[in-house]
Amino acid sequence: MTIIARATEMASDVLGQVQDAIVANPTIVKAVAGVAAAALVTRAVVTYMRLSNIPGPLVAKFTNLQRAGWVWSFDAHNIHIKMHEKFGNVVRFGPNMVSLADPREIPKIYKMHNPLIKSDYYHVILPRVDGEIMPSLFPTQDEALHRKMKRPIGGVYSMSNLTSFESLVDNTIEVFLQQINTRFINAGKAFDFGQWVQYFAFDVIGEITFSKRLGFLERGVDVDALMGSIWLWFNYTSVVGQMPWLDYVLAKNPAFGVILSMVPNPLTNFAQARREERLADRAAGKPVSDRDFLARFLEAFERDPSLPSWTIKAWTISNVLAGSDTTAIFLRTMFKNLVEKPETMARLRKELEDARENGELSRIVSWKEAKKLPFLEACVHESGRIHPPFGLHLERIAPEGGIEIEGKFIPEGTVVGMNAWVVHRNKDVFGEDADTWRPERWMEADADKRKLMESCLLTFGAGHRTCLGKHISLLEIYKLVPTMLMEYDFKFVDPKKPWTVKNRWFVPQFDMNMILSKREGATVA
Repeated sequence: MTIIARATEMASDVLGQVQDAIVANPTIVKAVAGVAAAALVTRAVVTYMRLSNIPGPLVAKFTNLQRAGWVWSFDAHNIHIKMHEKFGNVVRFGPNMVSLADPREIPKIYKMHNPLIKSDYYHVILPRVDGEIMPSLFPTQDEALHRKMKRPIGGVYSMSNLTSFESLVDNTIEVFLQQINTRFINAGKAFDFGQWVQYFAFDVIGEITFSKRLGFLERGVDVDALMGSIWLWFNYTSVVGQMPWLDYVLAKNPAFGVILSMVPNPLTNFAQARREERLADRAAGKPVSDRDFLARFLEAFERDPSLPSWTIKAWTISNVLAGSDTTAIFLRTMFKNLVEKPETMARLRKELEDARENGELSRIVSWKEAKKLPFLEACVHESGRIHPPFGLHLERIAPEGGIEIEGKFIPEGTVVGMNAWVVHRNKDVFGEDADTWRPERWMEADADKRKLMESCLLTFGAGHRTCLGKHISLLEIYKLVPTMLMEYDFKFVDPKKPWTVKNRWFVPQFDMNMILSKREGATVA
């Protein structure tokens, strides 16, 4: 008898025994069924009552399936906005999850001191490297570990220190301009501008982290499917993060550890190869960079023997994983809106041209020069406001004793969070036209109003867990945008459809097809 046949026979025997038991003992079976049904009803009532004072969609009061479905639809940010428009500033998004909309509550949720702990959503983000779950600065829920990992390197990410990396960014800008000129602009060809600014962002991270670009610009492709693999991972974490227990069944399942460790990971492979090269060069007495992030990471690690062995790997992987997508999204948003609003483009260009005529603007614009341009700064603020890179909640856990928000008590252990897409459209703070991209609002505001608006931005998070790589992103944006605006004119191939997602899961293609032409006085051949 085959194994399948034997299994079928055994299953048939069991089913027969169950059927006999039901026939012989109907009263017991009904009692068990009744107890089970009562338990389910009781659980549903308790789940509902726990946050019964918080309004929200009916399904969300009993299950997280609905909010996972919102994320699966790739429209969660817009749905979250609509839910708050319907139910108010404090809305129940799940059996144990409350979404908050008033940006003036940011200091209460994202504290600098005695912070609220991150939810299990962030555990889902932790990557598996070499078969093991690797802690990381951004997603770790352990505050003590976060302090231990951040303390040795936090100063490296300060803007005053990052300006020492400026020449490395300049190198990549030169390559970017040369590549798009040679491939597209000189021939008058359209190209996916959104794709190429992401190539640029990835290569900047490679340059400042390892003094070696990843090769996206020179090759004009997604090297080793790195962008695609990160995109796929973000899609997984965004959906599964709405029901974190699923992650223990899927990616964090120990049974999958051996299998997943056999799948090549281009990100970790590249980071590990660069570290091994650096160590080999140092051991051989060869000249090595003392300016890039890897050099600073190695110095920090050698100074603190208490750091875990995986720390350098975690630091370098975090740099690449988080440092490219945010910048690319920001750049796409800014160029898209400038091209769609000619009057805004004209005002910014006038500011740039005046600065150049006065000898205050280099060919590749420096950080110091860019920060003197108030309308450029307004455009940067507005881009981060209208299209923040992270479109889901920054989740935290309500502390012991609970927390009160706008007169509503939220018990301890409840997941609370804000979505920047919702917060940034608050009309009381940002004006009646908060749904539109209008950088002039930052110029028109008086000092107090501007300070309020700036304090209500969640573009890079808030509190003591603000994005560590914020200044890397801003350095790239403040340099690349004015440099390109002085070199080129921009237009969409199809102005009615400038930005669409063609393939949402496996290959991130944004179809931001544009034609660039050289402006009079352009300097790049």
